[in-house]
Amino acid sequence: MSLFETEFIEEIVKDVYRRLHVPLKSVQPLFIGMDYSINFITSWLKDGSSHIVDILTISGLGGIGKTSLAKHVYGLYSHEFNKSSYIEDITRRCDGKYNGLLDIQKQLCGDISKTSSIQVYDVSKYTSMIENVVARKRLFLVLDDINSIDQLDALLGSKGFHPGSKVIITTKDKCLTESCALFKTNIKPKHVEHFLEGLNKTESRQLLCSHAFMCNHPKEGYEEVSGKLLEYCQGHPLALEVLGKLLHNRGVAYWEGCMKGLKKETNDRINNVLRMSFNSLPSKNDKELFKHIACFFVGTDRYVSETILEACDIDMRSGITNLIDRCLLSIGWNNELKMHQLVQEMGRFEVHQESPDKPWKRSRLWCHMDSFRVLKRKKGKGNLLGLSLDMHMLEKEKLGASYELKTEALSNMDNLMLLKLNYVYMNGSYENFPEEIKWLCMNGFRLKSIPLDLPMQNLVALDMSYSNIESFSGCYSNPHRLEKRQKLDGSCFKEKRLFASLKILNLSFCEQLHSVGDFDQLPALERLILRNCIGLVDVCESIRQCVELILIDLSYCMKLEKLPRNIGMLNKVETMLLDGCNLGESGIKNMDMDSLEMCTVTNIGINRVFMGCIPRDLKSSAMSLPRSLVTLSLEENKLSNESFPMDFSCLSMLKELYLDGNLFNSMPSCVRTLPRLEILSMNDCNLKSVEYPPRTLKKLFLDVVDERKKLNKVVFVPDMSPLQLSIEWFDLTSSSLGLNCEIQGVIKIQEMMTVDEKVLRSLGWTNLDFLNERHVGTNSSESKIQVLGCFMNLEYSAQCMGPEISFAIPSSSSSSSPNNRLTGLNFCSLHTLKLFDEGVDLSDDIFAWKPMMTISNITKNRMWIYERLDDRFSETLTCWVVLSHWMFGKNEMEAGDHITITVTPEWHGPLIVEVVKECGVSLVYEDGEKKDEEEDVLGYYKSWNHIIGGDLSSFQTTTGQYILDNLRFFDDAVRLYPHHRKFVPDGPEEQEQKEEYWFRALSPRKADILGRACEGKGESSGSRPYHENT
Repeated sequence: MSLFETEFIEEIVKDVYRRLHVPLKSVQPLFIGMDYSINFITSWLKDGSSHIVDILTISGLGGIGKTSLAKHVYGLYSHEFNKSSYIEDITRRCDGKYNGLLDIQKQLCGDISKTSSIQVYDVSKYTSMIENVVARKRLFLVLDDINSIDQLDALLGSKGFHPGSKVIITTKDKCLTESCALFKTNIKPKHVEHFLEGLNKTESRQLLCSHAFMCNHPKEGYEEVSGKLLEYCQGHPLALEVLGKLLHNRGVAYWEGCMKGLKKETNDRINNVLRMSFNSLPSKNDKELFKHIACFFVGTDRYVSETILEACDIDMRSGITNLIDRCLLSIGWNNELKMHQLVQEMGRFEVHQESPDKPWKRSRLWCHMDSFRVLKRKKGKGNLLGLSLDMHMLEKEKLGASYELKTEALSNMDNLMLLKLNYVYMNGSYENFPEEIKWLCMNGFRLKSIPLDLPMQNLVALDMSYSNIESFSGCYSNPHRLEKRQKLDGSCFKEKRLFASLKILNLSFCEQLHSVGDFDQLPALERLILRNCIGLVDVCESIRQCVELILIDLSYCMKLEKLPRNIGMLNKVETMLLDGCNLGESGIKNMDMDSLEMCTVTNIGINRVFMGCIPRDLKSSAMSLPRSLVTLSLEENKLSNESFPMDFSCLSMLKELYLDGNLFNSMPSCVRTLPRLEILSMNDCNLKSVEYPPRTLKKLFLDVVDERKKLNKVVFVPDMSPLQLSIEWFDLTSSSLGLNCEIQGVIKIQEMMTVDEKVLRSLGWTNLDFLNERHVGTNSSESKIQVLGCFMNLEYSAQCMGPEISFAIPSSSSSSSPNNRLTGLNFCSLHTLKLFDEGVDLSDDIFAWKPMMTISNITKNRMWIYERLDDRFSETLTCWVVLSHWMFGKNEMEAGDHITITVTPEWHGPLIVEVVKECGVSLVYEDGEKKDEEEDVLGYYKSWNHIIGGDLSSFQTTTGQYILDNLRFFDDAVRLYPHHRKFVPDGPEEQEQKEEYWFRALSPRKADILGRACEGKGESSGSRPYHENT
């Protein structure tokens, strides 16, 4: 049977299945790493709250699994709708036939309506027919591989769908959906995007091995080579599947040979899938941009790349966006350009195909060996636009007798604009360099100064990091250099500027560099980067001429004793990086008093006095920083509260302040004067407290590397904006926080001996005799006994042996407080340690990583899973009691509700087992008669925002339960682990946070509708209000 006949029969079978409305049975792909996406789409499909059509766009790189995912979900749920249709491979079918779109419309009409005998040969008429059907029936449509707005308009129309309909669109271009006609109507569809990413390392290994070895792990002897293949594929499912099948039952030597071949040429099937995104780019400009980035700029700062390529006549405004929308490019955390390795290789393959056998005829050379050979043989011509050569990337033994190159090898490359020659030894005159060069990168340049005959007038970016340059200055400061330059350029030299177009100057890690000057030669300079120039002592005052400067990086220039006195007059500088400059040291030698020059500046609206330099002592220099600063970094400067400025009010535009690695014991008070501050980072300082940071903050970083440094207090202003809070996990353990600590809105730890009796009585603990001898709080054994005594004297509503208790809340008429409202409950549990016994169950649902308590209101179908801190404050404890008070809002607990409370012990290792011997619960009621007379002693805790009765949306799973864990405040997702599955059997393991900024310490709502949990544990006799127990 021929291939054509086979495909024809398959199409007939598919058509029969469609007509019978039966899901097509096929071999299901391995859905490894797809659990989250399947659960996400399932939840979206089952959400019936929308009264309009719901559209879900699944986007991602070609071969990432969009089609397989959509097909799988369609097979699961298509039967739940009145009509459904799955249309696969739309782009290929449209491109492959003249009437391809008509055929697809015909299939859609046949799936969702009765087959008509009327033949239609016009796309617009078919669209009208589709519009009439979708408006009358609740439908489920899957449109696979859309690549144009015309396709969407033809298949969805513009008149709207029946309420409750669901449409899934898979595409490589995520911006298409909201550009179609359906979104230009008065009632727009509800649109959700789901970006499909690659697999993680564990999932990738499992998928590769399932195809290559028919198991989940590499066979013995294949560990190293399979690791290399995993690194090559970078989590791309199609690549893992194709290569896994290709290497099935092959020896290690074959695997290694395959890896060598892949370095030269990507597998055709993988490459062809990825090229579809490239071919869909709308313009030659976008394709040229993609090839430039693939060859030279992956990993480069976005701003730097855009500056360089704009000078090469590339339209960056729409180009970058088009690449991102088609998943060919992404932007990293540090604003760098990121590209999947397989996509990058596909882009380079496009360039390689320009001349497979003659590299010098290609437009770009990125392969270091090809570049070296072209330069060595002087083959380069005018077709070359970019060339990259890094001698450190080549093994010297492969280069032959000599690896020095001649500058004349570049003389015929008239159109060369991008040139990278790192650690390359060049002999000859530098006037042979092409005049059109826009980007010149020469890391490791061995000369002590920049050659005067180097064409520099068109340079936009110059990077000479790690070079031997001793000074960077124009020729005016040296008469001999001036005369030489005049001879080179003729009589017009005085009217020329050597670097008239230069916008980016990077001299980082030039250890011999001692001075930088003659900035009047750089009128267009925007970025000055002198990072780690450890010998730099002087920056010339002519920097005032660089009126376009937006970034200055002088980090780790430790010998720099002064900055230009007029640097504060630069009114466009937005970023200043002064990390590691020892600004906090007081013994820095300043200029002699005789050399100090006073000057008054009036042209910026104020009178300011400048010394002849900005001293190394930051306290006297803060007022001289540019007022336009948006970002200021002063990390690792040995700064303390005493050496920091008292006033930062001059920096009214500042949004980001980085003070990591300094000696602060509290947040400097001047930080509160910054009216626009959004990011404050004080990681790894000696902080004891952070009090009332600016209300405008969106991110606060207080991570500590050394766990001996203890943070005791973090409090916020009442009207703070929602923010992202970061505190390293071990800061929430008792050993690093101590017994008296508060992170407002997150946790408060306090010794019970210091807690106000009114607070304890309001929790329902009426027998407080153990507080009469407060001096015993320092004695662990006596304190431990007293807590146990308190436990034994509580009056229980219910008591039970073992870790679980169930009870029903009595009606008010049957309770001891018929006129009072139920406000909470007290829960106590007795814990012991015992040696491992074979009869003890050690399954994951019995023991947790941390002590865990679950309260379930079965009547109201609500559940709170609270993961608290360690119970034991001493490793010698073998018996202890946990006391906890849970406060609830008005609707969480009511008379008649059936409640179950379960304690899950902590895992202590294979030899020791924690056992919960008994537990008891007592109900707490509000005294209605005294409510108006007494102050609410728990009002402060009730004012916290993330408590039961408050805002716990960021702690809720997709199935409705609340995972109340302090670490959630500092994480980007709700995470479910094996010990949760006893209570939360369904739902994804990871649920990402919808909002980036959500934490608010204090609630904007009324306190009387909130609840709060306070907990005292172990020998510390602590009373701990935790947001989760609320």
